[in-house]
Amino acid sequence: AIGAGDQGLMFGFACNETPELMPMPISLAHRVSRRLAAVRKTGDLAYLRPDGKTQVSVVYEDGKPVGIDTILVSTQHDATIGDITDEVAVQAKIKDDLWSAVVEPCFQDIEIKPDHKTRFLVNPTGKFVVGGPQGDAGLTGRKIIVDTYGGYSRHGGGAFSGKDPTKVDRSAAYACRYVAKNIVAAGLAEKCEVQLSYAIGVARPVSILVETFGTGKVDEEILLELVNKHFELRPAGIIQTFNLRRLPAERGGRFYQDTAAYGHFGRSDLILPWEETDKAEILKEAASKFGAVSMA
Repeated sequence: AIGAGDQGLMFGFACNETPELMPMPISLAHRVSRRLAAVRKTGDLAYLRPDGKTQVSVVYEDGKPVGIDTILVSTQHDATIGDITDEVAVQAKIKDDLWSAVVEPCFQDIEIKPDHKTRFLVNPTGKFVVGGPQGDAGLTGRKIIVDTYGGYSRHGGGAFSGKDPTKVDRSAAYACRYVAKNIVAAGLAEKCEVQLSYAIGVARPVSILVETFGTGKVDEEILLELVNKHFELRPAGIIQTFNLRRLPAERGGRFYQDTAAYGHFGRSDLILPWEETDKAEILKEAASKFGAVSMA
């Protein structure tokens, strides 16, 4: 058995706000980011430069997303666009182009869309010509919140990038997501957060907690029993379940590299083992013996 590579606690989360069972704000922010990169790389908006980030604020009522409050895009760009040299005019051009080429396409297949109340902010401080390390020295590690759930769920503090699978900061966080997603996919909760904690050198988790925020269809004690029975949460077991040692070689060496942008969870563009819902039917059947009511 492999003991945990370090002490710490990890969280995983899932909810039914999106098809990929992710919180809507981070799902939309990643969608806008991917589209922003795409129009730059294809040359549709050739004046854009690589540095940039997005943020989407969603309106909730009774715990459900009902609207889009704010869409924020900060993007590096050329100092001039064609014959447009005035700074104010350049920003106006960027804003118009981003709305039509980035934002509108992102919401085509989504029921909740921006409306007349939605604020659309682009480079709020003005020009963004100098970017990357030259413009923001001192970067370290990865942005752990954008790598996970956008602040919607708790985070144990450990980053993913640069760590091999024996480091539970990475592998156990993947396992937490896998457990939470299968619970939601099974219809046993609308929202689920799973917390694991480990002691260095000890294989089994020190603690396992399951929180459904009042949306569970079965008691959390029963969910905990199901988790203990149907999921392998020791580091060696997690590595084996997800094939974490061999996946990079099987996928041309880019497996972990591809997770380092646009998040590690809810990815429809990558085949990630911790995003599988292969335990959902097993959990649903097992929970039915306790009188759980499945959500339609």
